[in-house]
Amino acid sequence: MSDEPTTPAPAPAQRWWVVVLVLLAVAALAFAIGRFSTFGAQSQGSAPATTSPEAGFARDMQVHHSQAIEMAMEIYRKTDDPELRILAYDIATGQSGQRGEMYDWLVQWGLPQSGEPMMTWMSGSDAGHAHGGTGEEPLTDEEAHAAMGMATAAEISALEDATGQEADCLFLELMIRHHEGAIPMADALLELGSEARPLQVAQTIKDGQTAEIDAMESIQTRLGCG
Repeated sequence: MSDEPTTPAPAPAQRWWVVVLVLLAVAALAFAIGRFSTFGAQSQGSAPATTSPEAGFARDMQVHHSQAIEMAMEIYRKTDDPELRILAYDIATGQSGQRGEMYDWLVQWGLPQSGEPMMTWMSGSDAGHAHGGTGEEPLTDEEAHAAMGMATAAEISALEDATGQEADCLFLELMIRHHEGAIPMADALLELGSEARPLQVAQTIKDGQTAEIDAMESIQTRLGCG
């Protein structure tokens, strides 16, 4: 036997910080990729306007992604289910990267990160009609969040307080609804948009989150969630 000391496994708190650092690294990489790809797109034409579908999508999807990351990191921290833990990690890292890229689109286009009422950019699309975004008065942020399938403050608090299978099932319920709200947003940009990179990201979101809904419904069945 070797007398060399073995390196102790990282403590749970240390592992959590490793995950945070990975998330930041992924977001930074996507930020750099977004700057390069957007620069190339702008060199061939004018930047999207602040009321454009691309700008509205970038703003609203950042808000949407931020909550998904929050919920995914919460369940990643405390679930004992290996499959759900991997899925939560994938959601958190994937959406962190996309959020960073969308932030940079707006920077490169010289547009503010907020300002236009949520979902108004969807009003000319079939998805906008289906989500109630075509009225004369814009939706309030609370109404828009509900239309986009986002969790309420009370639901986020319940997820934070829940443990064990209750937490796993609540996360799956909330995240399935959350994903179902993102897909019409992606559809609206695919219908209304014209910028190549945002269209590519919208298709990636639609395809990826559709697959993740299927995976989450399978986990719900396996866990016996009500």
